[in-house]
Amino acid sequence: MHYRTMTINDYDAAIALWSESEGVRIRDADSREGIEKYLLRNPGLSFVAEAEEGLVGTIMAGHDGKRGYVQHLSVSNAHRRLGIATRLVSLCLEALKNEGIQKAHLMILPENEAAQTFWASQGWAYRSDILLYSFVNGDNHNV
Repeated sequence: MHYRTMTINDYDAAIALWSESEGVRIRDADSREGIEKYLLRNPGLSFVAEAEEGLVGTIMAGHDGKRGYVQHLSVSNAHRRLGIATRLVSLCLEALKNEGIQKAHLMILPENEAAQTFWASQGWAYRSDILLYSFVNGDNHNV
């Protein structure tokens, strides 16, 4: 398995993987332009895993200067339970730490029990003390 920093050249393979992954919700903000903007704003924080057949895993991360945000952890069904997700998370957290970010958050769909189990196994804690509110600044509610 080969791990490296994600680039916009990975977009087509990544979007195909995300489209097949339960628990990954794709929004308009996940367009090629949106992902390119995200990667440029957060250089060196998103990673891919490659096998002989191509891209088999992704993780994306960014930060606001205080907290990190992790998203789109996905591993192809054929490559699950091989430690790929754990390695991607490790790479991502190390990159955030190198940026001075000591705490990160992620969002999981309530019905995605597999993700909840995985993240708990990685030492992430469910937060019942905060609520997440979102505001859409425009007419497109699928951003």
